[in-house]
Amino acid sequence: MASEISYDLIVIGAGPGGYVAAIRAAQLGMKVACVEKDRTLGVTCLNVGCIPSKALLESSELYAQAKDKLKDHGVQVQGLALDLKKCMERKDQVVAQLTGGVASLFKKNKIDHILGSGQLNADHSVTVRQNKEETILKAKHVLIATGSSPINIPDVTVDGKSIIDSTGALALSKVPQKMIVIGGGYIGLELGSVYQRWGSQVTVLEALDRIVPAMDLEVGKAFQRVLQKQGIEFQLSTKVKKATVKKDGTVEVAVEDASGKAATLSADVVLVAIGRKANTEGLGLDKAGVKTDERGRIQVNEKFETSLKGVYAIGDVIAGPMLAHKAMEEGVAIAENLAGQAGHVNYDAIPSVVYTWPEVASVGITEEQAKERKLEYKAFKFPFMAVGKAIAMGEKEGFVKLIADKKTDRLLGAHILGARASDMIAELVLALEFKASAEDIARTCHSHPTLSEGVKEAALGLGSGTIHL
Repeated sequence: MASEISYDLIVIGAGPGGYVAAIRAAQLGMKVACVEKDRTLGVTCLNVGCIPSKALLESSELYAQAKDKLKDHGVQVQGLALDLKKCMERKDQVVAQLTGGVASLFKKNKIDHILGSGQLNADHSVTVRQNKEETILKAKHVLIATGSSPINIPDVTVDGKSIIDSTGALALSKVPQKMIVIGGGYIGLELGSVYQRWGSQVTVLEALDRIVPAMDLEVGKAFQRVLQKQGIEFQLSTKVKKATVKKDGTVEVAVEDASGKAATLSADVVLVAIGRKANTEGLGLDKAGVKTDERGRIQVNEKFETSLKGVYAIGDVIAGPMLAHKAMEEGVAIAENLAGQAGHVNYDAIPSVVYTWPEVASVGITEEQAKERKLEYKAFKFPFMAVGKAIAMGEKEGFVKLIADKKTDRLLGAHILGARASDMIAELVLALEFKASAEDIARTCHSHPTLSEGVKEAALGLGSGTIHL
């Protein structure tokens, strides 16, 4: 035992939730330490998740534009070639810049970055282990923000070469001729899109009868049709039983359809992307008296406090969508609560995005949820093919779909399939946050020509009627 140091707040985990909580707490005058086993801050999101995947998505979309779209704009491209090594190097540079930025923010806000694995103790102390050395840290409050990791499938062993998880997909040395993606969620679709654009023949296997099941059904079906048009193949209601790596490095995948019929598929690379699980093992939760649910997630109250008073948890280790921005909002809220302020997260206004091209973004309830709750609602869909900017861009695929209360006109849900949906959704998140009506959105002046005019027109469609349709 090397020493004992005392803090106002110890954060275990330096992912989006953890590092944001640490920074906000320090800004509010607390003495803060952040325990993280990795040398680089940002953990999954910045190092092997959100940021590197978006860097590759951008690179692959530019390649696809040069290959398939620029000729429509009168731009002739000869000798087009993919330099995968350069793409990966650029991705690494982006990661390094952002993780370095977080380190600078820690320094600026006088936050101690403690390198090592943290274990919670019942007396609110945290044992940090690094290279067989132990340090005991003590604090008034402890925050667990250790994030999540990919879920594995029995009899499908990730080897990092032929069978990979999302981390492995960010560092392939060559583009596989055939890729099988197990899982039709946003991670599999995004990374599958990257390699499909670069020339892979991509097949997505999904156990359910639809992709991205949390998505509005109408949007999900249209989204699948768009991806199929791009060349991605789908086998829905298909369970993966086993994956075997052959001597030549290819992988045979044994599957079974809804009727029980067995089949075997072959690929050069198999990407396992069936979801993520909370990183709560090794934290000493049971011994410390912190309760978890049946999925290993930490149970918390409305103030993010666990069953052990003074110990809190946020992000992927608690219930709710595993989204970086959700964890960030919780990080700010917990820090402000500890400082005596009124930190709060409105879970009804948390957007979700799939960063394929076109993108899909949503916030609020789906039409299916409105029906399940027996709400009196109205819905309207405005196509991008009627938006001037979309036509000028050559991005006419998709639509804006809004759902509002039939009596009050209050916005209940918003769903966008189309170019730049990830940026457009912010307006609708704000509308939900401030309980705006469809008429409020419709009467808001939108610049012309912009894609966001599709939002205005969809809102008009919920009222007196559209102008451009």
